[in-house]
Amino acid sequence: MLLALDIGNTNVTIGVFRAGVLVATRRAATDPRASADETELLIDGLLRLDDASLTDVTAISLASVVPAVTAAVEVVSVRHGLSLLVASAGTVPLAVRTDRPADVGADRLVNALAAHRLYGAPAVVVDFGTATTFDCIARDGAYVGGAIAPGLELGLEALAARTAKLPRIELRTPDRAIGRDTVSAMQSGVIFGHQALTAGLLERIRGELADSCDVGPGEVLAILTGGLSAAPWVRALEGIDHIDPDLTLKGLSILHAEVAGGEPLGLGLA
Repeated sequence: MLLALDIGNTNVTIGVFRAGVLVATRRAATDPRASADETELLIDGLLRLDDASLTDVTAISLASVVPAVTAAVEVVSVRHGLSLLVASAGTVPLAVRTDRPADVGADRLVNALAAHRLYGAPAVVVDFGTATTFDCIARDGAYVGGAIAPGLELGLEALAARTAKLPRIELRTPDRAIGRDTVSAMQSGVIFGHQALTAGLLERIRGELADSCDVGPGEVLAILTGGLSAAPWVRALEGIDHIDPDLTLKGLSILHAEVAGGEPLGLGLA
């Protein structure tokens, strides 16, 4: 059993793969202050929600942007005698053509790997997380850069935290852009605003990537992932080829298969 761990700034997401098939996913809040003991309890507790435990795990494939949690997972893997594969520019099997390859987030590289192997290239992966990231894969499968914008929920939290009278609100798509009260006005600005940001930046990035690959913009795939990729407002975006909320977990499985000789990803997940 392969345990795929995606450690983000907001959430820890786990995926359980048996014989290359993703059979369970769970999510919990990230705590960068958690000790190795607390991290072990969290992982084991999430696994037990699906009638599994750390004793069933044979290997871990990890993408993390939180160094403290990475260190805790390393301790847990040693305690249980588990092989641990940590995604980075040095371990992900694709060329990274950026100015500072070591600075590229592990999750972004894993997403690029999964997008290329599952869907093809050239492609742009849009990941709706704490930040909304845009990652570009050239026609030959190389990672060539992208863009980072504040995530939708991050913007919403900033509005509530940095203003005296704006409340915390439910993320719900309003019926119209012109709000008739504070809540609907905030929902319009946050949701329709992020929708416009995504569409505008995606169009521009798609055009630049198409030019560099000598293809038409329509030949550049657009792939959405992340916790908010299944939201109704996302489905209103035009020109989207694939929505795959589990892309990062699948990428970690692909990484383990290609680098550590693990089970190949089941075709039913593509």
